[in-house]
Amino acid sequence: MPTSQNSTSRGADSENPGPLVGAGWLAERLAAPGLVLFDASVGAHRGAAHRIPGARPFDLDGELSDHDAPAPHTMPGAARFAEAMRALGVDDTSTVVVYDGAGVYSSARAWWMLRAMGFDRAAVLDGGLPAWTAAGLPVEATGPAYEGPRGSFTARPRTGLLVDGATVAAALADPAAAVLDARTRERFAGTAPEPRPGLRGGHMPGAINLPFAELQRPDGLMRPAEELRAAIDALTGDRERLYFSCGSGVTACVLALGATLAGYRDLAVYDGSWSEWGIPSDQRPVVTG
Repeated sequence: MPTSQNSTSRGADSENPGPLVGAGWLAERLAAPGLVLFDASVGAHRGAAHRIPGARPFDLDGELSDHDAPAPHTMPGAARFAEAMRALGVDDTSTVVVYDGAGVYSSARAWWMLRAMGFDRAAVLDGGLPAWTAAGLPVEATGPAYEGPRGSFTARPRTGLLVDGATVAAALADPAAAVLDARTRERFAGTAPEPRPGLRGGHMPGAINLPFAELQRPDGLMRPAEELRAAIDALTGDRERLYFSCGSGVTACVLALGATLAGYRDLAVYDGSWSEWGIPSDQRPVVTG
C-alpha cells in the first residue's frame, strides 16, 4: 500500500501542517477540533458516491470558480471566495486539508487558491482518496451539502500568485523567469487535440513542458523533495521565478505544489492557462513541435 514519504507532514507542525500531509497524519486528526477537510474533486470524480468521513465540497466546477470569466476555472473575487469559505465553516484559525478523487490533481488548485487569498494553514493530502483507501482507511457515503456553523474566514489577497496572460507574456521574454506547462507532451506539441473546443494546439513560444504526472510516483504520491528539485532544475537551470500553466489552471497548481516542496518560493500560476492563451488570437502566439 502507498505510504507518504513523511508519515506526519512535510514542512510544519500539526496546526500548520505545510503543503503536504500523508493519510496517516490525517487519520490521526480527522476528528480534531478546528480541522476542515475538503473534497476538491472535479469532472468524473465530482460528487462521487463515497468520501473521506466529514469531507466538505470545495466545488471547483461550481461556485468556487468564476463562471462569468471565459476560462472554466477562473479564481472568483476575494469577497465571493471569502463568503464561500465562511459558508463552508472555515475560520481564520482552521487547519484545512484538501484531497481529490484522482490523487493529487484538483486538490492542489484548492490549496493554491487558499494561499492566494492569504491562508497558509492548508495542505494537500498526498495521493488523495486513492492513497486513503489503499491504506485501508474508512470512507462514508457522500451526504448532503455542508450544513454546519459558518466560519470567520478573512480573505487577504496576495498579488502575484495568480497572474494573467500579459504577465505570462512578459515572463516568456524575461531571462530570469521560466514558464512551465503541465499539459501532456502530446498536447504541448500540438499532436493531440485540446479537450476544449475552439482552442489552438501547441504551446507558448519559450514555454517548457513538464507534465504534472512526472512529479508523482507510480503510486500517485508526490516524489521526494530532492527529486522534485532535480526535475525542475534540469529544465529551468538557475531561474528561480517560475510561472505555471496547464489547460485551465488546475494541474498548473500541481507544479506549484511540487516546486514549493522542492524549496522554490517565487511562484505564480497562470489563471486562464491554455483555455485563455489557446483562443485564436493575433496577440498570443502559438508554436507546435
